[in-house]
Amino acid sequence: MPSEPDFLRVYQFWVNKKRSGIYNHQGGNVKIGIIGTGAVGGYYGALLVQNGFDVHFLLRSDFEYVRDNGLLVESKNGDFALDTVNAYSCSEDMPECDILIVALKTTHNDLLKSILPGIIKKNGIVVALQNGLNIEKDISEILPGATIIGGLCFLCSNKVGPGHIRHMDYGSIRLGQYLKDDSVAGVTNELKIISDIFTKATIPIHLAENLGKARWEKLVWNMGFNGTTVILNATTDQIMKNKFAREMVNEIMIEVIQGARICGFEIEDSFAEIMLNATQQMIDYSPSMKLDYDDGRPMEIDSIYWRPIQESAKHDFDMQKSRVLAYQLEFFNRVNRKNI
Repeated sequence: MPSEPDFLRVYQFWVNKKRSGIYNHQGGNVKIGIIGTGAVGGYYGALLVQNGFDVHFLLRSDFEYVRDNGLLVESKNGDFALDTVNAYSCSEDMPECDILIVALKTTHNDLLKSILPGIIKKNGIVVALQNGLNIEKDISEILPGATIIGGLCFLCSNKVGPGHIRHMDYGSIRLGQYLKDDSVAGVTNELKIISDIFTKATIPIHLAENLGKARWEKLVWNMGFNGTTVILNATTDQIMKNKFAREMVNEIMIEVIQGARICGFEIEDSFAEIMLNATQQMIDYSPSMKLDYDDGRPMEIDSIYWRPIQESAKHDFDMQKSRVLAYQLEFFNRVNRKNI
């Protein structure tokens, strides 16, 4: 078990004081870094700032705009603007942070090796809000002394312009702690602290005792819908209204559940129907992979598709439907990137 970061004791002291009405949010002096200020990092980071936390944003193409104009969030829960934020174009200019929230697309994870070590305090916490499998393992290899927490976002949000986030539906995060031996961490003190911070920022939080199982449960939806919306050039609503497309998604979901079970994570087949019913209730939506494809950006095929396919193959299970879909996505990706 990772040693308890010093700031956790400070923060817990502040939490107790705040509950008695003594300190404001800044009292704990907890510095939070956001790596990737897009639909996910921009939205959750803005909520943290709005609720008084000391947040520092690392940006790329939007840096100058956000530095000069701040962030704008359109949300079903109420629009708000942050006129001034701590914006950086270079990680070397950022302060050391107690908590780093990694919200980059996994297609840019090769940058993390040069970013993370210089901006996290000793025994700090990394919260990985990314899609796919084995994300936390990759980060732990870069930061072997850090506590790594995985976050599964149930969020309909898009970045619609520089510094402009549009939140359309949902917004909860399911958090679980990663252990290097892949054992079940349970609900740890570090997990409770991160949950408390996010909850104070009005972010709905659910805690997962088994991060591996939670990752596979999220993959049931991601592998079912992300690639299918690209291949069919369709939104979630269009798929749900077409019985053939809906059944295609359902069969992929069932295969993902079978893959999870082969890898040791018990998920019932009925979970696919739960995910389909949840999709039926959400607004018409284009998932992140569809938006990346439409905008000519690389798609997260490796983390969302190939990694679970490869994990299942280690246990002699061929995720054939998912594999064929991944081949199609690779073709679309190369044509779209003019790399065929």
